[in-house]
Amino acid sequence: MLITSSLGVFTIVTFQVVSAFVPTRISLNHYPIHPIVVEQKLTTTIPLLSSLNDNAGGDNDNSEENIIDCLVVGGGISGSTLAYNLHANHDSSVLLAEARDYIGGNVKSNIKDFSEDEGTETTGRYVWEDGPNSFATQPSIVRIASELNIADELVFADESLPPWVNHNGKLHPLPKGQGGKGPKGQIELVFGPNGVLKFGLVGDLLSWPGKIRAGIGALVGHAPPPDPSSGKEETIREWVTRTLGEEVFLRCIDPFVSGVYAGDPEKLSMKASLSKIARIEQYSYNIDWNKFGAIFYGGLARQVELTKERKANPPNPEWPEFEYGNPGSFKNGLSTLPNAIHAALGDKVKTQWKLVSVDRPLDDGIFLATFDTPTGQQKIRARTVVSTIPAHVLSDGTFDDIIPSLRPLMSRIRSNIDRVGIHHPPVAAVTVSYPKSSFRDIELPNGFGNLQDLPGFGSLNPRSEGVRTLGTLWTSSLFPGRCPPDYNLLLNYIGGSRDPNLVNLSEEEIVNEVDKGCRSVLVKDNAPPPLVLGVKIWPKAIPQYELGHLDVMKELEELERKGVKGSCCEDGDEKGSGIWISGNYRTGVAFPDCVTYGYDHAKVVKDYLDEMKKS
Repeated sequence: MLITSSLGVFTIVTFQVVSAFVPTRISLNHYPIHPIVVEQKLTTTIPLLSSLNDNAGGDNDNSEENIIDCLVVGGGISGSTLAYNLHANHDSSVLLAEARDYIGGNVKSNIKDFSEDEGTETTGRYVWEDGPNSFATQPSIVRIASELNIADELVFADESLPPWVNHNGKLHPLPKGQGGKGPKGQIELVFGPNGVLKFGLVGDLLSWPGKIRAGIGALVGHAPPPDPSSGKEETIREWVTRTLGEEVFLRCIDPFVSGVYAGDPEKLSMKASLSKIARIEQYSYNIDWNKFGAIFYGGLARQVELTKERKANPPNPEWPEFEYGNPGSFKNGLSTLPNAIHAALGDKVKTQWKLVSVDRPLDDGIFLATFDTPTGQQKIRARTVVSTIPAHVLSDGTFDDIIPSLRPLMSRIRSNIDRVGIHHPPVAAVTVSYPKSSFRDIELPNGFGNLQDLPGFGSLNPRSEGVRTLGTLWTSSLFPGRCPPDYNLLLNYIGGSRDPNLVNLSEEEIVNEVDKGCRSVLVKDNAPPPLVLGVKIWPKAIPQYELGHLDVMKELEELERKGVKGSCCEDGDEKGSGIWISGNYRTGVAFPDCVTYGYDHAKVVKDYLDEMKKS
C-alpha cells in the first residue's frame, strides 16, 4: 500500500500551485478597512525621466535623452518585478505604467485594528488579503526580498500543516511530512504519522477500489497517452482518470483544480495547466524497464534530477533559510513586495496611466506609446516595450497599430470549448472571522489536534459535496499575527468557471453562501454571524489554460517575431522585435511564477538592448 498511496505526493504538488488572480479592480467592500502601509527600507527617490517632461518633447523629438530603454505596461507582480530587475540589476532606464492607482495587480493586503468603541465583539489587529494569500517559496522570491531589504519581513508556514479535503461530512488530511530536511523529510512523507503509508492503509478519503486503481497506475502502469499524430489534447480530468482513476480525480484532483485555478477540469488542458506534473509521465516512459509508464518511478526520477539541480545552483548563503515550496508571505502581507518595489523605483512608477496605443511612427525602431493620465495625454518613447496587462484587455485594440493581428488572436472564437479568447471567470475572495469557540469541538485524525485550532493549510470542497465555496484557507494558522488569539481567520474563494452566476449575487448573498459553507464544514450550526473583513469580487479573475491554449501562445510568439510593424525581424529573425506580450496567462499563474518571470525576462530585454546598441 506504500505505492498505492503515491498519489498523495501528486496531490501535494498540485496544491502548491498557488492561485493568482488577474483582476479588474472592483471594490465592493463597505467595511472599514485601510490598505497596508509598509515601512519602506529603500528611500531613494529616482528623478523623473527627462522623456516624461513636457510631454516627452513632442511627437518629433527623438533625441537620445528622451528615449527610455524599456517601457513596462502593467504593474502587477510580473510587470513590477521586471521593471525592478531591469533598473536594479541591469542598469536600464525604465518606466512602469499601471492603469490602477497602485501596483501589485491582484495582490492587495489589508490591516485593520479593531478597538472596543467600534462595537465589535473582538478587539485587536487583523491582516488579510484580497487576492492570493501566500506563495510557494522559491529562490526568486527570497532573492528579490533580500535585494529590497525586506527579507526580515518574510514569514513561512509550519511545513507539517496539511491540506484537508471535505468528503462525506469529514475532513481528510492529505499526506505531508513533519518538516524534516532531505532524506529525513522523505522518510517522514512516507512513514510519518501523516505519511502516504498511513493514508493508504488507514485513510478513508478513497475507497479500497479507488486505492487499488490508483496503486496500479502509480506502480504497474496505465493506458498510454493519445498518439501525438492524432492531435488529441487531454484535459486534466482525462489525464488523471487515465493514470490514477476516476475516484482520485473526483475526490483529490477536482477540488484542487477548483481551489487553485477556479477552473473546469473538463476544459483545462493538462499539458498547459499542470505541465510540470504532466511531464512526470514522460520521465516514467524514459525509464527503459518501465514499459507501461507507472508514474511513481517518473516522479522519483524527477525528484532526483531536481535535487541535483538545486545542489548545482544553491541559494545565496546570505539569504534567509527557506524550504522549496513551503507556503510563505510577509509579516504585513504580500503587498510588502510591490510596495518595496514602488519605493525603489520612485518616479519611474506611473499609476493611473492607461495605455491608449503603441506604434512605431518612424523607421528608427523606437516605439511611441500614448497614455491617458490624470494630467492629460502623455507620450513615451522607448527602445523596447513589455506588456503584462491581462489577456482580456488585449482584445480592446490598444496594440492594433503595432501588432495588427493581436486583437483577432485574443478574441478568437474557440468553439470546441465554447469560449472567446482566454477565459477569465469571476471569483470572489471573502475574508471572515469566527471565535475559536464557534468551531466544531472535534479531534482531527493523525494526531493533528482539535479543529478549533485549525491545524492545517486549508480545506477544499469536491463538487460532489454541494458546498459552493471552492476552498477555504486557514489564514490564522499559516502565519503569525493575522488575527486576535481567540479568533480564527478564514479566506474563502467562491465562483470560478463552473459558477459564472456569481456575478449575479449581491455582496450580502455572497457572504451568506460563504457562511453557509463554513457552517457545513468547519463551524457549529449555532455559531454567531461572522465578522466580515473583506469581500473582493474579481469579475475577470485567473486566466484559464484551457484546450488550445498552447496553440494560442505559439501564435502569439510568432506575432512577436514576425507580426510587429517596423520590426527588423519580420522575416523570422530569432533576435526578436523589441516588444513582448506577456503576463501570467503565458508564463504561469502562481505568485512565484510571476516573480521568476520578472527576473528571467529582464535578462532577455537586456540582451536585446545590447544587440540593439551594437547594430
